[in-house]
Amino acid sequence: MMRALALAIAIGLLASGPASGQTAAKGQTSSKSWALPRTADGQPDLQGVWTNATITPLERPAELAGKQFFLNDQEAQDFEKRAFAQINSERRDGGPEVDVGRSYNEFWRDRGTKVVANRRTSLITDPPDGKVPELTADAQKKQSDARAYQRLHPSDGPEDRNLWERCLTRGVPMIPGPYNNDFQIIQAPGYVVIFNEMIHEARVVPLDSRAHVEQNVRQWLGDPRGHWEGDTLVVDSTNFSEKSSFRGSSTGLHLVERFTRTGPDTINYQFRVDDPATFSKPWSVEMPMTRMDSPIFEYACNEGNYAMLGLLGGARADEKNAEKKAADAAAKKGAK
Repeated sequence: MMRALALAIAIGLLASGPASGQTAAKGQTSSKSWALPRTADGQPDLQGVWTNATITPLERPAELAGKQFFLNDQEAQDFEKRAFAQINSERRDGGPEVDVGRSYNEFWRDRGTKVVANRRTSLITDPPDGKVPELTADAQKKQSDARAYQRLHPSDGPEDRNLWERCLTRGVPMIPGPYNNDFQIIQAPGYVVIFNEMIHEARVVPLDSRAHVEQNVRQWLGDPRGHWEGDTLVVDSTNFSEKSSFRGSSTGLHLVERFTRTGPDTINYQFRVDDPATFSKPWSVEMPMTRMDSPIFEYACNEGNYAMLGLLGGARADEKNAEKKAADAAAKKGAK
């Protein structure tokens, strides 16, 4: 239903056509001559394919403690160079099999090439230390119990694997990952659609001030509601499922995202996480989204999810090996 609605909105958008302001902004590179383009119904135009890939870490590294910004571009570039050196898997120090495996995976990664706008040392802007706030006691116990269960039941069935591996959802908010950091925004009167290339899931955001759905309705991506504050799109999401968790968040997560067009090729993306059951205080993130010339490509996750068969098959093989070892040890002990 969500995909069908997204398609209907996209068709309606094509029928309505762009506003004249969009043509004026196309191809401009100077922010001084750039004018905010608007859709046919007068809203700021956020449409296009965007990426939020960046080398800037979510949390501020220990080496940069107490430093919210790099002093200059050179210092930011030096950090970027060190960061790439640390995560580079194109090395030749693990033997042929290891080296080939690392290089193969490096081909698919989308690390980003820039530090975040304004030379920030972390994507987290609040609290000022650039760190995710401390978890509550209940959240710490919940995570500890989950880790203990995972150690004992890593692959009993597909439900024991994470939602990414199961091709179910990437989740929200829009944090950069190892690859596929691409999003398409589509607008039509009364709606905005935010479409992820990864797993091909669409958030259909109504703009008509309707209330959130009843509390007993829970969704992996929450229940988004949008409105405009000046030229900024604000997306307010609640009603998250217990099966989808952002860094341990609870079903009480309240997520507020903000999208502001800042130039012909940039959107400033911000979000605030408020979940008193999980985090000791709310926290905020800011990052740029950069326009891409390439389209969104097919992401055949379920169709190509051979890794899940491998994971579960390997787990069954490990169990059989463990049973055989136990039987052999028992037989050896009996023989004595």
